[in-house]
Amino acid sequence: MQIVEAELETFRSKPYSELVALVDAEPTIGQKFGPSGKEYQFEIMVYWDDKPDGDVRVIGSVDDGGWRAYFPMGTSFIKAPDNTFIGE
Repeated sequence: MQIVEAELETFRSKPYSELVALVDAEPTIGQKFGPSGKEYQFEIMVYWDDKPDGDVRVIGSVDDGGWRAYFPMGTSFIKAPDNTFIGE
């Protein structure tokens, strides 16, 4: 989970306007090695949370390419147009 949380930090630091530009774009996909040396795949997606021009939800998921790929672990955050985080 640390891998996807670290990747989400990059998105958390982006202003709302930059996240809006990523809404419904192709997901950001990558691979990283965990502390154990095992390789993990992550995916970050950006969507409107409820309605267009409203809050933006950023979802990150990670899996190890094994059975976990069917049930990836994930986390998310929501950013409002005023650049505040919702529910935090």
